[in-house]
Amino acid sequence: MNNIMIADRKVGPGQPAYVIAELSGNHGGSLEKCLELFHAACDTGADAIKLQAYRPDTITLNTSNGDFAIAKDNAWAAYKNLYNLYEYAHTPWEWFPQLFEEAEKRGVKLFGSVFDETSVDELEKYPCPAYKIASPEIIDIGLLKKVAKTGKPVIVSTGLANIGDVYEAVSCLREYGCEDIVLLKCTTAYPTPPEEVNLRTIENLRETFGCLAGLSDHTTGIGVSVAAVALGACMIEKHIKLEDDEETVDSFFSLTISEFQNMITEIRRAEQAVGTVRYDLTPEAAKNKNGRRSLYVSAQMKKGDMFTENNIKSVRPGFGLAPKYKDKVLGRKATQDLEVGDRLSWDVIE
Repeated sequence: MNNIMIADRKVGPGQPAYVIAELSGNHGGSLEKCLELFHAACDTGADAIKLQAYRPDTITLNTSNGDFAIAKDNAWAAYKNLYNLYEYAHTPWEWFPQLFEEAEKRGVKLFGSVFDETSVDELEKYPCPAYKIASPEIIDIGLLKKVAKTGKPVIVSTGLANIGDVYEAVSCLREYGCEDIVLLKCTTAYPTPPEEVNLRTIENLRETFGCLAGLSDHTTGIGVSVAAVALGACMIEKHIKLEDDEETVDSFFSLTISEFQNMITEIRRAEQAVGTVRYDLTPEAAKNKNGRRSLYVSAQMKKGDMFTENNIKSVRPGFGLAPKYKDKVLGRKATQDLEVGDRLSWDVIE
């Protein structure tokens, strides 16, 4: 499977995992806080930062009809209905010029999740190198056509999709000109219980659809994302928040900046550790080769004494004969006097 390009960065086999910091609505409606979060994300070493491009009226209806009410057992129940939730959580489009300007200054790629065709039109005004389709929008064929026609890479979360939905989405994107597709294994539960993640699906997505595959991670902590990279994920997306204790819309399942930076560190360590299949000693391991066991004299011997179980042992270190020769040594005689701790070699054996 070939690599794809997101701006000037290769993504895919043989490349470091592409790590995305998701701003979401954790700015709490404050541009000042959004910029603080953005710049903190830049400092983590993230490959890209992602915003969400929607307005409340582009994603739902302003009504309290029962279908639009938020259930009492939902994590966002306090917002009463969907419109209120998205009104609070959205990133005002008026902020976009400054955010993209800051991204240009910092040399960090900024792109967005799009939720309807107007949000694509809005982001097309800026140097947006890719588009993300969130799990609920994977069945919106009109939106898929729109992003495909931009000619940019498209990242698709699969959290609310069955395999048929994924097939239709991939087919639509390809039909309308998009070949650079990344499918993200995703579980739309906040936070996601680890046992519901099913990371092995990442490889199956890659094999089944011939697309790059990664993880949109809503679990708490960093372990699941690190494991995903070890299993071959080429992309990781994770929500971030500032270090303060202020509750924001997605803070309960987001990583703090320091946790996110630690995740990147551990992802890079995991990538180094995966390595290749090899059974020879690595250079560092070879330095400890003599830490293995070998045959040594364990009791004082005179020239002509016979080697027995009582005067030789297999012990550490490994400068003597290999233990596999013990049976060939037993019953033979010493060619010279030997002290405890003398290594066995063929020249002291008759």
